[in-house]
Amino acid sequence: MSPARARTSRAAIVAAARDLLEADGLEAVTMATVAARVGVKPPSLYKHVRDRAALLAALATDTTEELGRVLAQVDDSPAEPPEIRLRALAGAFRDFARRSPRASAMLFADLGPGVHAPVEAAGLAVRPVIEVTTALVGPTAALPAARVLTAFAYGFTSMESAGAFRLGGDVDEAFRLGISTLAEGLRAAGH
Repeated sequence: MSPARARTSRAAIVAAARDLLEADGLEAVTMATVAARVGVKPPSLYKHVRDRAALLAALATDTTEELGRVLAQVDDSPAEPPEIRLRALAGAFRDFARRSPRASAMLFADLGPGVHAPVEAAGLAVRPVIEVTTALVGPTAALPAARVLTAFAYGFTSMESAGAFRLGGDVDEAFRLGISTLAEGLRAAGH
């Protein structure tokens, strides 16, 4: 007699959680709603994730890894000037945040004690940013510069997804201006 066929997988569970997150927000990501989305009873999920905290951690890991892949694809040309690479990375993050605004926001949210992506996944997502800021400002100021860049990109995209830019004007131009100003300011401060 062969064992029963698995009715779901960890990947399907995380994908369902991501769909629920984007459609209805973090509160909608529960064991019951994810189970319903993948077509199993809630106890079946416990074979793959121990509880909601583990589910959120898996979702954070998946999102962080995806962002890392997106940023790594953009920053595969170290021969380009760092300002151009920085603009490309910021643009890629903005595109990611536009496609997945709630997942993007979740990357920087307090999801509870111990609920976050592992350091390895975060390191992969941060590596392209550190590499470009190192090229821009040198190794000593690279981490603070990466934090400034990340804070601007996240803050801007959060405001954008919340519909906060209602005064008119060209929002794309504002983003480009912010990144250009940051690049110039960081370069000046780093050297």
